[in-house]
Amino acid sequence: VHKKDLAVRLTDDTDPFFLYNLVISEEDFQSLKSQQGLLVDFSAFPQKFIDLLQQCIQEQNKDIPRFLLQLVSSASVLDHTPVSLNVVETNPFKHLTHLSLKFLPGNDAEIKKFLASCLKCLKEDKMMLEEKLRKTEEDLTRQLSYTQQSLSEKSRELDKLKNEWSSYTTALNNKHTQELTSEKERAFQAQAQYQQQHEQQKKELENLHQKSIQQLQNRLSELEVINKDLTERRYKGDSTVRELKAKLSGIEDECQRAKQEVLSLRRENTTLDAECHEKEKFINQLQTRVAVLEQEIKDKDQLVIRTKEVLDATQEQKAILEESAEKKQSHIEKLETTIKSLSAELLKANEIIKKLQGDLKTLMSKLKLKNTVTIQQEKLLAEKEERLQKEQRELQEMGQSLRMKEQEVCKLQEQLETTVQKLEESKQLLKTNENVITWLNKQLNETQMAKKPETSASPQGGVRAALSPHGMPDRPSFPSSGISHSISPLYAFQNFPEPAHNKNVSSQCPVPKIQFNPQLSKMNQCSEVQMGTATSHPANKENGDNLGLESKYFKKKDDSIPLRGLSQNTLNSEYLKPYLSTKAQPSPKAAVTPASAYFPG
Repeated sequence: VHKKDLAVRLTDDTDPFFLYNLVISEEDFQSLKSQQGLLVDFSAFPQKFIDLLQQCIQEQNKDIPRFLLQLVSSASVLDHTPVSLNVVETNPFKHLTHLSLKFLPGNDAEIKKFLASCLKCLKEDKMMLEEKLRKTEEDLTRQLSYTQQSLSEKSRELDKLKNEWSSYTTALNNKHTQELTSEKERAFQAQAQYQQQHEQQKKELENLHQKSIQQLQNRLSELEVINKDLTERRYKGDSTVRELKAKLSGIEDECQRAKQEVLSLRRENTTLDAECHEKEKFINQLQTRVAVLEQEIKDKDQLVIRTKEVLDATQEQKAILEESAEKKQSHIEKLETTIKSLSAELLKANEIIKKLQGDLKTLMSKLKLKNTVTIQQEKLLAEKEERLQKEQRELQEMGQSLRMKEQEVCKLQEQLETTVQKLEESKQLLKTNENVITWLNKQLNETQMAKKPETSASPQGGVRAALSPHGMPDRPSFPSSGISHSISPLYAFQNFPEPAHNKNVSSQCPVPKIQFNPQLSKMNQCSEVQMGTATSHPANKENGDNLGLESKYFKKKDDSIPLRGLSQNTLNSEYLKPYLSTKAQPSPKAAVTPASAYFPG
């Protein structure tokens, strides 16, 4: 069954040791749901919790926030007590707690793991930033080289454009000047031609008008004469008057025709004036076009000047950047030289201090010689100085002794910590040894119960354990033991010195035949416990003098895994009494195993 757990972690960016954890399983959520009256399932609870936190984040910048996030602890944060995280909704009537979760403070291992993950993230960010910086530097160098190449190409193009523009402007100026001179000449020629034609037409019209006026004047004179004659002859006949009236009407018609001709000539004159005005407008348009072309030339000159200014500005920036780089390099070189000079000055100062100390010593010796020669007052002063020196020496000695004692205290604390660790290890080993011994006792009791009739039948065979002066059983000798199963390396202990009186006894005492369970050998093969050997004085080991064992006691033998920490009392206890008291007949097929392999110190 794959169970799901919700893990929540509280951290602080400003305090890396601030760590609180909460792990909610489905069963814990059911109890939390019943306690706080939640209406959400376990699958939807994380998203709802995230929504509540987002609402708190949205409301935090307001003057009166609706949702608050409270971290409540019974004691100070440094005590590492459990804290409760409350999501509270505020209204004018009451503060409603939507959710309350209890967080446990992180232990040292969790904080170390969290700090390691933070450090790993920071290192990864650092590596990423370094790679980005390297890439940006490469890109910038490429861009700089590309911009330099493009700038050189642009400068070349600009020089070409300048040359082309200058040649083009000169050609345009020459062309325009030529066109202007030709147009001016044409305009002057046309104007002269129009003026000459106008003057000729004007002269012709004036001549015609004068001729017509003269003719009319002549006719008028004639008519006056005739009129005089007619007046004189008025009374002579009406016929002559009617004729004269008819002639007069004809003359008036001719006069009207002449007037119409004058009007037509005037209209032609006005059309000629309009044509002349249009020619003048055309000349003005040409002049404005020339002015526009000149303005365009000026604008292009200004563009060329601006491009030159931009080029100069870029070159100045480039020069400024190169100067700043050179200044920084020179500043770095100056700093290196100053560091070297400071180190040399420090060495010189140390030498000067040593020389001054030597001079002080020589001066002190000279002062002592002078103090012996001077007056009693000087002797008194010398005695006072000696007392002061003695007090200073005593103070120095006291300070040195204090430092030595502090060092000894530190060493003792370290030794105490190591002894505590070793004590814990020895306790663990004692527990394992007790478990092994209890198991041995059971096996021995079973064998004893199985072999009781055999032991009662053979009174001569037996095992006798000789005790050492310290109450420790000496190793029993089994010259012809009846053990038919190989003993596991867990029971192969180290050797004790064998006393002389046991040698004689061991030759006569056979060992009973014991059948061991084969599962024991498998268990012993899987065990990885390393045991130390016992010294010649087990009493000291019992008192705890040999807690810091040497490395040679932890070495694994080829045929055994020695037990460490078996004390005198365990070997002399009741666990081995039934084994030592059993007796059996010697078996001719039994494998001979020395007793040192079974009962070491």
